[in-house]
Amino acid sequence: MKRLAAVLAVLVLLPGLLAAATRHNPGPTRYITDDRGRALFLHGFNTSGSAKSDPERLPWITEDAVQAEYDLMGTNFVRFLIQWQALEPERGVYDEDYLDAVAERVDWYAERGYHVLLDMHQDLYGRYTSPQEHSGNGAPRWATHNDGLPVESQDMWELVYLEPGVMRSFDHFWNTTGEHPYLMDDYAAAWNHVATRFADEPAVLGYDLMNEPFGGSLQGPDFEAGPLAELYRRCLERIREADQDAWIFVEGQAVGVNWGFPSALPRLEDPREGGPRIVYAPHAYPLPMDLGRPYEGDSRATVDRSIDLWSDSVRVTAERLGAPVVLGEFGLDMSGPGADAYVRRMLEETESMSSGRAYWSNDHDGWGPWADTDLAPGPLAEVMSRAYPRAVAGRPVEVSYDAAPARFRLRFTEREGVSGPTEIHLPAHAFPDHELTVDAPDGWTSDWDAERRVLSVEIPDHGEGTEYTITVVPA
Repeated sequence: MKRLAAVLAVLVLLPGLLAAATRHNPGPTRYITDDRGRALFLHGFNTSGSAKSDPERLPWITEDAVQAEYDLMGTNFVRFLIQWQALEPERGVYDEDYLDAVAERVDWYAERGYHVLLDMHQDLYGRYTSPQEHSGNGAPRWATHNDGLPVESQDMWELVYLEPGVMRSFDHFWNTTGEHPYLMDDYAAAWNHVATRFADEPAVLGYDLMNEPFGGSLQGPDFEAGPLAELYRRCLERIREADQDAWIFVEGQAVGVNWGFPSALPRLEDPREGGPRIVYAPHAYPLPMDLGRPYEGDSRATVDRSIDLWSDSVRVTAERLGAPVVLGEFGLDMSGPGADAYVRRMLEETESMSSGRAYWSNDHDGWGPWADTDLAPGPLAEVMSRAYPRAVAGRPVEVSYDAAPARFRLRFTEREGVSGPTEIHLPAHAFPDHELTVDAPDGWTSDWDAERRVLSVEIPDHGEGTEYTITVVPA
């Protein structure tokens, strides 16, 4: 939610959230791991905002565009938008043609080694809150009950959240009205259907249960610890009936949490066999920037303080959830002052947290990496093209990348039960050739895949907790 702050900060949340926004030193970081136990670093895009308005609810992406994205920026992750209205246009009736089209696009990413997160996207509940269908995406017509209340369009689209018909539609979904108690169960059943379809697709890393949840008339801790947590429990139960391996991504409420205030999500039990696979996936739209402040001049320090607040709050919530972190959305219009510096700051922030990230979004709208529909690179492409560890064969301690002069450094410790090489993506513009230094006992080996631009370093076991440092500079 990019500008809803201007209205809701005073109306809804700030007193309680500010009281909770204290500095905190969290416990050990958790990581998303692959089948070898390696810590995964996820670097990519949301694909894409165009799906919201597409008649088929599919993003603009083509297979050639997936390849172009990898060649230009070396990404390994996509948060792929799907929508309930396209999945289940009639209650209990699922559109298999739609899922076939999603699966086709998942295959494009799978063939290039991407990790795919399926995101059940909504904004403003759904398009059917108004007879004119002028705003929103997400819920199908049969699941939309606005009781005839008005929903007017707004120049600032986020303000439609405050329209009476939208508020009432959310209230019915969360069953705060008591009149449509089946809706959350239907939503969880839809997730069961998606998980059944993709459980055997190795590229599908996980499922993002709901984009930017909004509580309608119920806000703050009462919403997050109440109906939102209950929805997540129901979805977890139904997904685990079909898929025991996927990572389940959960978000706090968007209002406030996106700006940097703490979430009140409670710890969720994962009913899978083995350890929990729940990921905390907040979004980041710092409050000063939502209020129109640029990332330059005097306001840059204000934005940086907001980012620090966001980072602290995320760490607190992740520790409570016992979950790794993936930043599900961040971004801005790249034509704005300081835009490239802001994106770079957020990339560095996620690396300091050992967190994955998905930029919003891979579109042709001035926010994304493309200057035009012919896929000429825009200003974002160079910022997103950076060295990063795709997979770490141990417990990451420090990740750093300096663009000028280029230098990549990774410190990690050995962790029992992890196998396979550490993999590092090196962009061609910064590393036309490379020189590798490994601070480790004798016996390590390396391999360079020039086509994929992936450097693999394998270090024999030397015991739990042994620290290693990998440094790469241009040759």
